[in-house]
Amino acid sequence: MAVKKKKPAVRKPVKKGTKSFSQSGIFYGIFFVFAVLVVLYSQRNVLAYYLGFKTDKIVYAESRMVPLDKVLDTHIEKSFGIDISEYQDEIDWEQLKELEGGYPIEFVFIRATVGNDRADRKFKKYWKKAKQKKFICGAYHYYRPNENSVEQANNFIENVTLVEGDFPPVLDIEKLPKEQSIERLKVGLKRWLSIVEKHYGVKPIIYSSESYYVDFLRDDFEEYPFWIANYTSVYEDIDDEWSIWQISESAKADGIKGCVDANIYNGTSVGLKEILIK
Repeated sequence: MAVKKKKPAVRKPVKKGTKSFSQSGIFYGIFFVFAVLVVLYSQRNVLAYYLGFKTDKIVYAESRMVPLDKVLDTHIEKSFGIDISEYQDEIDWEQLKELEGGYPIEFVFIRATVGNDRADRKFKKYWKKAKQKKFICGAYHYYRPNENSVEQANNFIENVTLVEGDFPPVLDIEKLPKEQSIERLKVGLKRWLSIVEKHYGVKPIIYSSESYYVDFLRDDFEEYPFWIANYTSVYEDIDDEWSIWQISESAKADGIKGCVDANIYNGTSVGLKEILIK
């Protein structure tokens, strides 16, 4: 019996101006990847904070290429100081007079409290010693974003007595919250600042990294003095908005084993008195 042959299938031509399914998929896939990369780049600072903050110290990816003494020489007319906490080993206060290279230490900041539940284990001891050595003293609170701001303010107030000639209280904010929005964090920071200012009768100083300051603080806290940490940039002229610049976490000083944070007050020793409690 004869078998009728089937006619070969005829592929319909693709109309001009249309794309096949596979072409469309590739196009949208590329577009999606590009969009994700744009979002990641725009939020690179936020991601860095979440992924990079593993200790109480701000960590930078780059190291300063200019020697510390060269930076200090650039600002030789200004006032120099250090900040310390329980992380410093025992300090020989008789030897503690200057940063390596002969730069006199005029002021010392000491971490007083952490979050809502504890004081720095060496605060009282270091505060007493710094006072005895006639350093200008300042106390700072390490703020935990996910803890109650009122309790944190009370923790600082209960542990710190400030008098004429001391620095105003300092709020140290370095981390981003994991359990609340940035806007809610700002509400908590303002509440801490308000409670502490009311108690001591002076506007507190805010400490943070330069990137955190630019991204989250500058526009909403412009009425406060700022103490800014940046270890990777060299400024011949410190920004007028900065009262203090923390220039290094790896400075050396006689009397301190290991490294210590070095700071420059943005002004002379005479001008420094203007920011102190009166």
